[in-house]
Amino acid sequence: MTSAQWFLLIGALLLVRGLTATLLERSVVTSAIVYLGVGLLVGPSALNLFHFNPLKESALLEALTEVAVLISLFSAGVKMPGTFTFARWRAPVLLATASMTLTVGLVAAFAVWVLDLPLGAGILLGAILAPTDPVLATDVQIRHPGDRDQLRFTLTCEAGMNDGSAFPFVMLGLGLLGLHNLGDWGTRWVVVEVLWATVGAIAIGVVAGIALARLGWMLRRGPKHHVLLDDFLGLGLIGVVYGLCVMVDAWGFLAVFFAAVALRQTEQKLARTALPHAEPGSLPLVSEGSLVFKEHLERLSEMVLVILLGGTLFLNSWSWAAVGLSLFLFLVARPVSVMLGTWGSGTPLRIRGLAAWFGVRGVGSLYYLMYAIQHGLPEPLALQLIQLTLIVVTMSILVHGTSVKPLLALFWRRS
Repeated sequence: MTSAQWFLLIGALLLVRGLTATLLERSVVTSAIVYLGVGLLVGPSALNLFHFNPLKESALLEALTEVAVLISLFSAGVKMPGTFTFARWRAPVLLATASMTLTVGLVAAFAVWVLDLPLGAGILLGAILAPTDPVLATDVQIRHPGDRDQLRFTLTCEAGMNDGSAFPFVMLGLGLLGLHNLGDWGTRWVVVEVLWATVGAIAIGVVAGIALARLGWMLRRGPKHHVLLDDFLGLGLIGVVYGLCVMVDAWGFLAVFFAAVALRQTEQKLARTALPHAEPGSLPLVSEGSLVFKEHLERLSEMVLVILLGGTLFLNSWSWAAVGLSLFLFLVARPVSVMLGTWGSGTPLRIRGLAAWFGVRGVGSLYYLMYAIQHGLPEPLALQLIQLTLIVVTMSILVHGTSVKPLLALFWRRS
């Protein structure tokens, strides 16, 4: 496709999406399904107007997915409602740690015993597919800062954290494949990738978020009443936090999410303390001012990346191995890991059941795959993992996308 044709396609899609927002909201399908259909139509599966090669363009796709995930994580973090309590966060933390580990283990076992992959590749595949996606799962995530639905909170918070908690398993898989130094008996992996990278990321994110919230509050309400550019502040916070984490070997995705959470929580606390009788939403806050712009970027990145996903697939990409892995992940690995991981958390069974189903895979999985390729994954193995991952993400868009609205409507009616 020429540049003019790309402009025409994207422009037309933006116009159609903008004009049919209400119609799409009332329909069964999600916007990601529409974008996927367009990608499949113009890609090699149908008209063959273009083909996006993820192996050759792995560096570009890594950058695109990295930016999309960062923006989505920030948007999710600033929508976290209420004050932080361990009781409320217990279930998401368990999903992002215990359930994450179980999912990686189950997928790795399937990859080794059924797909005949080496152990390192199995663990890497598990790490790629285990985290739920913050970009494509907007229909099951918190919609605005005042949304207090427990199911949405649990899924949003899980997606915010498990994009960081999956990284140690990515490094473990690469290490077992000889592409990363794990240290003697895995000591470096435990100390650096698991402990330091996680704790350091949370600390950097929380400190940066609190600092920006207090600085913004002080400038806005100081004698000179400074005008602040909230969009720039939000993007700046993402860039600074992520850059610092990369420099000190901490998990930047995790840090950006917690920076957004800390920013929002601190601004709310300052507002309640200084102006207890103010109406919610009446005070200018950096977290709220930057949210709308980030959500628009999130929608645009979703459109572009899902179209590219459709443009990667051929008709023969649909192998029984890839479809079987998808079904195993959706029907066995995710439900088992969620039900076992949240055992004793006090979360209602209905919410645990829906969380077990709505484990959407998407842009985050594509990022981890491209990250592994950029770190020296052998080409034959890279092609195999690309094919498996693309089909899992495609099936997740189709299966979860068509079931999300009916199941959520039934859940809310019963609630």
